[in-house]
Amino acid sequence: MGMKLSNFNFNLPPELLAEYPAPNRDEARLMVLDRKNKTIEHKMFKDLIDYFDEQDVLVLNNTKVFPARLYGNKEKTGARIEVFLLRELNAETRLWDVLVDPARKIRIGNKLYFGEDDSLVAEVIDNTTSRGRTLRFLFDGSYQEFRDKLTELGETPLPKYIKREVEPEDAERYQTIFAKNEGAVAAPTAGLHFSKHLMKRLEIKGVNFAEVTLHVGLGTFSPVEVEDLSKHKMDSEEIFIDTKAVHTINSGIEQKRRVCAVGTTVMRVLESSVSSSATLNPYQGWTNKFIFPPYDFSIANSMVTNFHTPKSTLLMMVSAFAGHDFIKEAYAEAVKERYRFYTYGDAMLII
Repeated sequence: MGMKLSNFNFNLPPELLAEYPAPNRDEARLMVLDRKNKTIEHKMFKDLIDYFDEQDVLVLNNTKVFPARLYGNKEKTGARIEVFLLRELNAETRLWDVLVDPARKIRIGNKLYFGEDDSLVAEVIDNTTSRGRTLRFLFDGSYQEFRDKLTELGETPLPKYIKREVEPEDAERYQTIFAKNEGAVAAPTAGLHFSKHLMKRLEIKGVNFAEVTLHVGLGTFSPVEVEDLSKHKMDSEEIFIDTKAVHTINSGIEQKRRVCAVGTTVMRVLESSVSSSATLNPYQGWTNKFIFPPYDFSIANSMVTNFHTPKSTLLMMVSAFAGHDFIKEAYAEAVKERYRFYTYGDAMLII
């Protein structure tokens, strides 16, 4: 048997979980791992530019987070219920997969009211889906008006580990500056470190950008509950790779340039649509790709990623890419040097 869940445990002091982003996007810290020479350097994120040259390729996830967390009240009792929108199942019938908290208080047929004037109502249709509940929203207006109402009532879905209240600046900072295609319930966090200024400097240097889309669902963060990793099933997430991105990335591969996946989500997209000749194919559909060691990567030869939590699928992927022992060493160093972990934390470049 290969790697087990327990291989990915480490002691993470709770105070290293980042509650707030760095004051400026590109001024988070950056740990640089060189796989060939097994070296570790300590930099700032804006120093990333020093590792890329003309015709190198940075692949970005342009998904956009929507305000997926709603607070409503249950009919009759008025109990406060948190509803986390996971996935739209049917636009016409306003059917959504959601998580509800507290879950035990919700039954099929219950109605939930949202907004001070109860302007949005939902009915519980199904109570037993693997992802939680299915709700049907009862709304008279057009589809666009309905989506506008969700945006108005929803709040930025910061991860649960952040205990503070959502603040106005989170709406902007929990979104990459290249976010375009709405559909994620969590930000692709490695991309949060790119500022307009850094992007411009990279562009002037001749670095190429390719954009792909993976709408991050909660599956990315679902805990692994089996010791044998081959038994873990990832939740499917929707991905899009267009011909323009394919051309840019495959040109980088052909010219033996640095092709860098910005984030674990991008790496999963790239590895989900590989041709028999180890180049990228266009694709639109779903992926439940789960990458853990040992694994042979086909497309990217470098990656940017944040510091992940113990036993997470994200840590497993990074270990597959950089080497398990090297990542263990780097993470021990990160804890010692007080790097900030998780969503709003610091970054790592693996080359």
